[in-house]
Amino acid sequence: MTVGSNDETTTGRRRDARRNRELLLEAAHKVFTEQGLEAPLDVIARRAEVGNATLYRHFPSRAALVDAVFRDPLTDTMAAGERARAEPDAWTGLTGYLRAVFAVLATDRGANDLMTTHLEGVDSLRTVHTHNRETVELLLHRGREQGSIRADVTPEDVLFALAALGRAVPSLATAVTTEAWHRPLALLLDGLRPSPLAAPLPEPTLTSDQLGDVLRGLGPHRSSRAPGEGSAS
Repeated sequence: MTVGSNDETTTGRRRDARRNRELLLEAAHKVFTEQGLEAPLDVIARRAEVGNATLYRHFPSRAALVDAVFRDPLTDTMAAGERARAEPDAWTGLTGYLRAVFAVLATDRGANDLMTTHLEGVDSLRTVHTHNRETVELLLHRGREQGSIRADVTPEDVLFALAALGRAVPSLATAVTTEAWHRPLALLLDGLRPSPLAAPLPEPTLTSDQLGDVLRGLGPHRSSRAPGEGSAS
């Protein structure tokens, strides 16, 4: 075999590897969107029309696959947070940011799992959770200064309420419409407004560590498998 043919063979293998990776990422995003992050990995391999060994060669763990699939969408969420931070009016920034987040939570079960729980081993997720907390904290502080947000609400109050409501959003979207989250989110946001009729919030307040424990306890959505789709990997 000549040197030229060796080079062509190597180039062809690299091209096939890139194509397989792209097929896996596309299939994984569709399956995670439909079924959540506990979807069986063999279903993803079959959707991509590759073997399980090919999947594990590209992505040695579920966390590695999740990280690759959702890195760009998580970056988009952080960009929405940056736009909210730049908004002079804190209330406008907060409501716009949360609506952008909930629009994703309602249509993508995989992204919902990521945003409302703690999943170990996904590097980009740690960054977006930190950014999300900082965004909420900044907007609450600014809103209190501007008089648009009640003085006794904490970032943990808001993040807990958002996670709890966010977990219900996919089922709400299925039972009603993908826009049905607007009503419960509006009620939640009204609870952040200062009002002479509002009673003081009772103790105790959640700590940051306690909130993390709560989110870890929620876990991903159960996958909605069709019969014969295989077991979780």
